[in-house]
Amino acid sequence: MLIDNHNRRINYLRLAVTDRCNLRCNYCMPSEGINFAKKEKLLSIEELYKTAEIMVDMGIDKIRITGGEPFVRKDLMILLRKLSSLPKLNDISITTNATLIGPHIKELKELSITNVNVSMDAINKKTFERITRRNQFEIVQENLIRLISEDFNVRVNFIVLDKQNEEDIIPILSLQKHYPIEVRFLEEMPFNGGSKHFNTIKWNYKKIYEHIKETYPDITKLNSPTTSTSINYKIKGHKGSFGIIPSFSRTFCGSCNRLRITALGDVISCLYGPPKTNIRELVRNGNSDKEVQNVIAEVIGSRAPTGFDAQKEHTDVFENSMTSIGG
Repeated sequence: MLIDNHNRRINYLRLAVTDRCNLRCNYCMPSEGINFAKKEKLLSIEELYKTAEIMVDMGIDKIRITGGEPFVRKDLMILLRKLSSLPKLNDISITTNATLIGPHIKELKELSITNVNVSMDAINKKTFERITRRNQFEIVQENLIRLISEDFNVRVNFIVLDKQNEEDIIPILSLQKHYPIEVRFLEEMPFNGGSKHFNTIKWNYKKIYEHIKETYPDITKLNSPTTSTSINYKIKGHKGSFGIIPSFSRTFCGSCNRLRITALGDVISCLYGPPKTNIRELVRNGNSDKEVQNVIAEVIGSRAPTGFDAQKEHTDVFENSMTSIGG
């Protein structure tokens, strides 16, 4: 079992498989993109699996595959097949923009990988295309409905962007009104490759909630696991639910149970903090599993208490694009 220096159990790994994405969402990276990593710098499928094995042996029982866009990586299903064979791994989930998942939905269900978060920041086509800078709305909509109809556990992640998509907050709730899914609203963060900085936000978690309550006054707060990053609610008469993630306000740090490993192998103990070591270098340099575990244990044993403290360790964390950090 992994316990950090603040007595928090770490059992959840966010494992990025690529820093590339086929969309250009304006809150994630500049329109011209970023300097994507060369292939040899990325963890190979074998190295990703080795990393997962090492982490599961240390007590990780939940792995979320992230990117970039995971399905940009053509060999992703090879990794997912291998991960599904790990007996101590209880949950494999994926965060995706749903543009490329279509051909893999059948096999994902066969592998029991049915927890899928779909990043969708607008339900209006023009708004979606303006934010993503791509014409992919129909395919995302089609794949989202397919996932729902195939009984996947679907969460729709919607980042609230001031003066961009706030008019879609209420309309996108129609998804959880008619389907048993969760729509989660996230506070915006300035991780987009250094072209945008801000110290405060208009649409914090309190304002998002009050905005929804104006339309739907009959809201019940749901009980959530202590490690949940979202505050979850049920609207009377709706099939699904909605949640709000205070990703900028960082109210959930006290119960954080997660670790990030980027596609380059950087081990990040807090989204707002700098990399603490690089597992790709450790594995490629011939270190034994035990030696790698000892390094990881040192990282876990020196975590910052909150994201605000972790940010102080960074010269400028927001110079990074979210796609390079790992979603």
